[in-house]
Amino acid sequence: MMKDRVLIQPDEDGVFVAECPSLPGCISQGKTREEAVANIQEAIEGYLESLKAHGDLRVIGSAPRSS
Repeated sequence: MMKDRVLIQPDEDGVFVAECPSLPGCISQGKTREEAVANIQEAIEGYLESLKAHGDLRVIGSAPRSS
């Protein structure tokens, strides 16, 4: 399981915006703070699955090391 920092802030429309700064563009929102947390967790999972599917393992940390 990956642990990373998530920023959650209320916006001017009254929703909570959640962002994972270490994953560029990984942003979600929710009507409540709890919903925003659940949504960003789902967004992070999808982001990492997409990286893996496209062979980009830099963020996941499982890229092969060169000798």
